[in-house]
Amino acid sequence: TKASTKVVRTVMGSQNFHGLLSRSPGMRDVFQIIENAAETEATVLVRGESGSGKELVAKAIHELSARHKAPFLAINCAALSSNLLESELFGHVRGAFTGAIKDHNGLFQRADGGTLFLDEVAEIPLELQAKLLRVLQERNYTPVGGDRSINVDVRIVAATHRSLREEVKRGRFREDLMYRLRVVPIFIPPLRERREDISLLIWHFISQHNVKNFRKIEKIEPQAMRNLLDYAWPGNIRELQNVVEYAFAVGRGTSMRCSELPPEFREFSEIDKQPSEVKSALILAPQKEAMAIRQALVQYNGSISSAASSLGMSRATFWRKRKLYDI
Repeated sequence: TKASTKVVRTVMGSQNFHGLLSRSPGMRDVFQIIENAAETEATVLVRGESGSGKELVAKAIHELSARHKAPFLAINCAALSSNLLESELFGHVRGAFTGAIKDHNGLFQRADGGTLFLDEVAEIPLELQAKLLRVLQERNYTPVGGDRSINVDVRIVAATHRSLREEVKRGRFREDLMYRLRVVPIFIPPLRERREDISLLIWHFISQHNVKNFRKIEKIEPQAMRNLLDYAWPGNIRELQNVVEYAFAVGRGTSMRCSELPPEFREFSEIDKQPSEVKSALILAPQKEAMAIRQALVQYNGSISSAASSLGMSRATFWRKRKLYDI
């Protein structure tokens, strides 16, 4: 539609698409898919690493859809036990279990007419997956302890950092539910694959903190900026936001310095200075090793041989470690 095209032009001009900031060509494609999907009622599956902005994608779909005046509700499926998750999603009737002293409307009922965002959907236990599938197919469900079904009109946007196909192969996820959820799959590239966005996001978060009048950062020291640009950002945008908050908390003055970055930045600066044969000996903890592998891949533009050599590993060891850490 003409109206939606205008929205895309406006937000792309300002590099801000419903709270998603980017100047990356890859993200421009994501914005277009969000726009197109929002005009339909299709179920969307957002795939992306932790901290990459999956909930912002879900909110953008809701805001651009015909449901934008109805509720947008979200739940992290990994955060609750199976029983609590079932009660939170589908509600329960009084007396359904010990402590159920009154009826409780679940998220499906409260989101009626709107959008429900199911984050970390791969973590839903198998016994609940059947109930979720029924809601998607029949548009009705029965509350915990209830004896009558409730009709509901809710659009589902689900998200996961895992491959649902792999979860299906391992017997942990229903294949029929996977196909129901991933009618429109959207993949958010990790921050290390859209490096042109790093400085944009850093200055965005700095400007947010600057208005609080505690400290104003006007520039970033060159070495500090190099460290920020070279970092692999395993925690993506959420990690970047936390790094800026850390710098504001520990530093003073108008310049962001290397000494104001979290310890892992200094540790990896030290590793970079070491000869390759001792680098692998320095990387002891699995988390550090995984981060170093990501760093090396970024530094050598994906070249396995160069990245492995820089860490003092053989290609075979490097491949094995990548598989171990799911990189």
